[in-house]
Amino acid sequence: MNAGPKEAVNLLNGLKQEFENGDFQTDILVFPPFLTIFSAVIQLKDTPINVGTQNLHFEDNGAYTGEISSRMIKEAGCKHVIVGHSERREYFGETNEIVAKKTAKAIADGLHVVLCVGETLEERKKNLQQKVVIDQLKAVINRLTEEDTSSLTIAYEPVWAIGTGETATTGQAQEMHLFIRNYLSEIWSTQRLQDIRILYGGSMKPANAKELLQQPDVDGGLVGGASLKTESFAGIIRIAESLN
Repeated sequence: MNAGPKEAVNLLNGLKQEFENGDFQTDILVFPPFLTIFSAVIQLKDTPINVGTQNLHFEDNGAYTGEISSRMIKEAGCKHVIVGHSERREYFGETNEIVAKKTAKAIADGLHVVLCVGETLEERKKNLQQKVVIDQLKAVINRLTEEDTSSLTIAYEPVWAIGTGETATTGQAQEMHLFIRNYLSEIWSTQRLQDIRILYGGSMKPANAKELLQQPDVDGGLVGGASLKTESFAGIIRIAESLN
C-alpha cells in the first residue's frame, strides 16, 4: 500500500528513463496499488516494463465490495497478478484454499500468476518450513493441469526474515528454492519444470541481489521496499541483467 497515482509519477518516470531504450533479457514487472494501475500502464507503455496487480477475487463480478476480478485486470491492461502474498495470508485471512481458487481462476482467464509461498518465524523455529510450503503448493497444484505451468511463477517469501530482525542467508534461500524445485519435479515433467521460475521474496536489495541471483535455483526476485526508490530498484535490475 505505497505510491498512489501522484506519488508514483516520479518513480515510474525514473524507471522509464532508465529502461525505455534498453534491450533487456531480464523480465521487469511492477505491481502498484489498484488506484495506480492505469497511470502505470500509460506511463510504461513504450518500455519493456510490464504492469500487474497485487491481488484479485475468484469471481467474475457480484456483491464483493472492494474486490477486483481477472476481467477488470485484463481490461486495465495487465497480464500478471500476485496471489497469496504473505501479507494477504497474515492480515486478510487468505487460506490455502482461497489462494488456490484465486490462482486457478486467474490462470483460466489468461493471467500469469506469481504465487507466493513461505513460512513464518514460528514455523521456521519449529522446523516446519518444508511442510508449510508443501501444503501451500499442494492446494494450488491440485487445481491446475501440467499445461498451466506456463502461466505460473512461484515466489518464496521467508516471512520470518522480513521485518523481524532475523536474516536469511543465501544458503537458506537456495536450500528452499531447491526443495521447491525438487518437490515439483515429482509432479511435473522435466520440460514443464523448466518453465517454472522461482523468485526470492526475502528483502532483496542491491547489496545482496548479486549473491542471491547467482544461486542456481534463484531465478529472480520479488522485490519489496527496494522497489519504492528508482535508484535501488534499477540497481537490482542492472545486477540481474549483468548475470544473464
